[in-house]
Amino acid sequence: MARSRPASAQSVPVFRATDIVATDGANMGDTLSFAAELLLDDVYEISPDAAPLRLSLLPLSATHFRLGEATGAGTPGAEVYLDSALMFMSPNGHLNEALLLVEVDDEQNVSDVYLLPLSTLAARVEHRLVGIDIKTASQKFGQVACVSFTRGTHITLATGEQRLIENLNVGDKILTRDDGVQQVRWIGQSTVRAVGEFAPICIRAGTLNNEHDLIVSPDHRLFVYQRTDEVGAGRAELLIKARHLVNGETVLVQDGGFVDYFQLLFDSHQIIYAEGIAAESMLIDTRTRTILPADLSAAMGDIVPGHSDLPHAGLDVSEALLKRPDAAELLRKASGR
Repeated sequence: MARSRPASAQSVPVFRATDIVATDGANMGDTLSFAAELLLDDVYEISPDAAPLRLSLLPLSATHFRLGEATGAGTPGAEVYLDSALMFMSPNGHLNEALLLVEVDDEQNVSDVYLLPLSTLAARVEHRLVGIDIKTASQKFGQVACVSFTRGTHITLATGEQRLIENLNVGDKILTRDDGVQQVRWIGQSTVRAVGEFAPICIRAGTLNNEHDLIVSPDHRLFVYQRTDEVGAGRAELLIKARHLVNGETVLVQDGGFVDYFQLLFDSHQIIYAEGIAAESMLIDTRTRTILPADLSAAMGDIVPGHSDLPHAGLDVSEALLKRPDAAELLRKASGR
């Protein structure tokens, strides 16, 4: 497929730093700031009136972004930098990670600061700052940005065999929609707390003609070929983020506990079949390549054909078209299966 437009923006939930105030410690009374101004052991609380906003990020590098036109916070077109990864401890001893993002104006002066929680940060709770990390923030953001399948997912091989993803090996031949049989180049695996941006989405059996439940990361894109345009996208081929189909009944957020995530990488970005549903494989870009082993990333170089040329660009469906409880049913109907 030819590239038709730039990659879609990534939408992440953030709190404005002005809604997070130090209630104890050296910076008492100050709002949350960037790493250079923070001190360990300070205690912060989120304003009870604060609500998460969606920040729309277009990647420029692993730590440098531009705000998209549909951003719910900040100034569209403004530059944003990934400053650091923070660790907070709640009174019950739970550790909560978050990423700090800094928006700058045309003169590169700080115009706003945002906190992206990687797990739930409740209001009216004391959050003690116990970690400030400026070295691994890009890797942690890469985990959020990377699409992943969960343990127990059946992947369709070239032979038609349905094999559990945890039993796949590098070199296995997988059936793809666009390029026939392709070999797995790399398999990533991580275990994370299934909360916040890491809480997976469960698409229950039958929802999209899948025989078993399909459980994927929130921004994992599913491919749908419409025989009839049921959602008003104006085209037949669609990529739908799993999070945009959540309806509380047939598509659910599985929040709580831990989840094993797996990433499948091919020489080019592919649409493969998971539980019978067409879904994307890992796409290498400035955000996601941070999770690759250093030797593999270096061997691939800065430009990766089949990834950098965005072979499936232009197929994303806006969230606005899917904000209806019957969106999944309409897509099942549109596929004509």
